[in-house]
Amino acid sequence: MTAPSTAQRPGGRARTGQRAVTFLVPDGVDDPARVSGGNVYDLQVRDRLDAHGWSATTVAVKDAGGVASLVRQLPDDTVLLVDGLVAAWVPEELAAAAGRLRLVVLAHMVVAAFADATPAEVDAERRALAAAHRVVVPSAWTASEFVRRGLVDAGRLSVAAPGVAASLLDPVVAHSADADGHLLCVGVVAPHKGHDVLLAALAALSDLEWTCAIVGSTEVAPGFASTVRRAAAALGRRVRLTGVLGREALAEEYERAGLLVAPSRVESAGMAIGEARARGIPVVAADTGGIPETVAGGGAILVPVEDAAALAEALRAWLTDAALRRRLRGEARAARAALPSWDDTAAAVAGALESA
Repeated sequence: MTAPSTAQRPGGRARTGQRAVTFLVPDGVDDPARVSGGNVYDLQVRDRLDAHGWSATTVAVKDAGGVASLVRQLPDDTVLLVDGLVAAWVPEELAAAAGRLRLVVLAHMVVAAFADATPAEVDAERRALAAAHRVVVPSAWTASEFVRRGLVDAGRLSVAAPGVAASLLDPVVAHSADADGHLLCVGVVAPHKGHDVLLAALAALSDLEWTCAIVGSTEVAPGFASTVRRAAAALGRRVRLTGVLGREALAEEYERAGLLVAPSRVESAGMAIGEARARGIPVVAADTGGIPETVAGGGAILVPVEDAAALAEALRAWLTDAALRRRLRGEARAARAALPSWDDTAAAVAGALESA
């Protein structure tokens, strides 16, 4: 059994005027080499709950044994916020503790919606969600999908959309002069992100001038990543697989890009899309999951899921039609004013904790 990885012990006292919450997150949540949308979301919420009346003791856990031991130690009536990945490790422990703890699960995705999800993973998700008093999700689509699949009743769901950094909403949006032809795709290189669809679309655009950077870990799905590398190599130096990038290097990639491409098969919200929109960068994305919500307000082209030909057509339009580029860029910049901040996200999570 592995002990929790934390400098604080669970069940600590809140400061005067605040309520206490214990927040369980996966070990390595702040590891710059393991960046994911869920990890970024957890860290942003952790850092902002204090401003919304909740004193959080954040505990990074490595395995099911560590989670189970910690849950058993928590005093009765503890408010417990659990990342969905962690919750799926110990659904039986959460069910046993549900009668004495106030359990809120932060579910970043719908595991059952993934084509490669195993029956055991789907069952663990179902049991973990059943134990929760409240389930926080990143989009209205995620909420509706949980309801549609009979995993969570609507009365236990709260939506807390991912925010964007306030620093990105400065009125000045600068891009290099040659940005229009540079495409950016950000996300773990895994089947659900659809990099194979993107590369098939790019193969049909050999007559045009473009470059593409694919940013994200290749360690999660090594077999798929190898397939993506081979397809990228076939297109020559126009495609770069950068791996995981630190904050500054990733910001530089966004600055170079004229367009973000998100060819996902499954997507609860799309945090990379939000990052692009905060910078006024238009988006071409698959019409799936929570993506339509994330691009509400314009500045995007949506194409059918897994349709490389439709994606190629949309990219060709972007690359060849200056008027289209001007319109999409104008819409994307105008939509920035309506984007949620991470403080908005934390306020919504705080509301869910209160409901629990």
